Amino acid sequence: MIPARLGSTRLPGKALADIGGRPMVAHVWSRAVEANIGPVVVATDSEEIAAAVRAVGGEALLTTGAHLCGSDRVAAALRAIDPAGRYEAVVNLQGDNPFLPEGALAAALALLGDPAVDIGTLAAPAAPQEADDPNAVKLVGTHVTPRRLRSLYFSRSRAPWGEGPHYKHIGVYAFRRAALERFASLAPSPLELSERLEQLRALEAGMRIDATVLDKTSPSVDTGRDLEALRRVSSSRGVSES
Repeated sequence: MIPARLGSTRLPGKALADIGGRPMVAHVWSRAVEANIGPVVVATDSEEIAAAVRAVGGEALLTTGAHLCGSDRVAAALRAIDPAGRYEAVVNLQGDNPFLPEGALAAALALLGDPAVDIGTLAAPAAPQEADDPNAVKLVGTHVTPRRLRSLYFSRSRAPWGEGPHYKHIGVYAFRRAALERFASLAPSPLELSERLEQLRALEAGMRIDATVLDKTSPSVDTGRDLEALRRVSSSRGVSES
């Protein structure tokens, strides 16, 4: 499920931003479909976004604009489309990550094979310039295996202090259905509000978030500068409407 709203705080309308002749949300939808892990739905507060998704053959569900974060929107949408609870897990793919690596969504979902894990996510080694960039969220964790971290904290600041290694969080959350419902029932937590990071609500409530470590991060769009950089990347890759 892809939560997408029109009124993004840092870059309004970014879900509809043109990248290689297609709106960004259409690229994200394509990555989700290609992952082949289940049906794909875009949950949005915007008729414009819904129309853009339907124009490429996707399914979109209109939700209220009152949700604090993407996972709250996903929870509401899931209850609407699956009231009987058929699906035991749902992957929240944030709508600003149009070039997620192949296999990434399956890697996040696979973490739920460990019954101790409530939420699976992704991380990758941070570039040197990202350590102090507040738009690059850092995941602080302890290694379970060389390619898996148990998350201890997430921050927009340099974390941990020093030379690292530092890991950049990638905006994917594979929730157990029960974990998502619990998350959505909780009030926003103090650290969530302070850092403006929804995953801290789960950590403060004692939920376990593990992350698969990818070889490299994928470009996401938080600012106008990110969008222009992504357009240059897509042009070099020959990304188009096809």
